[in-house]
Amino acid sequence: MTTKQVVANFFQAVNERRLADLPRYMALDVVDHNKVVFGEPDEPGAAFDGFRQQLDAFGEGRMEPQELIAEGDRVVARVVVTGTHSGYHPRMPEPTHRSCEVEQIWILTVTDGKISEIRAVSDRLGMFLQLGWDWPTAD
Repeated sequence: MTTKQVVANFFQAVNERRLADLPRYMALDVVDHNKVVFGEPDEPGAAFDGFRQQLDAFGEGRMEPQELIAEGDRVVARVVVTGTHSGYHPRMPEPTHRSCEVEQIWILTVTDGKISEIRAVSDRLGMFLQLGWDWPTAD
């Protein structure tokens, strides 16, 4: 399986809510430098719980790759993320029932046929504004 196919299959599993299949596409010690969910532990493998929490908070949410570009062990994905905040999220526990659509750029490293590292850049300001979330402040 090519690195692009691993990443495409990963996004398909996320969109189909097949969380039990994620270990087929992500290494158990995957490192997520961006953290999927605010407050996610900074430890290998924490991304699994981060994806679960994200899907719980955005029941109809989707992560649709628009482009996948591969070079060596890396895949760059331009992704459009959509969803309605309908469940608990650590950043905003009370659902706002508002929807968002934002673009993200992901850089995924694939090692031995599984995603081993995730880096992403997201329009978080746009997402927070669309969802009605407060912007985090420094403590």
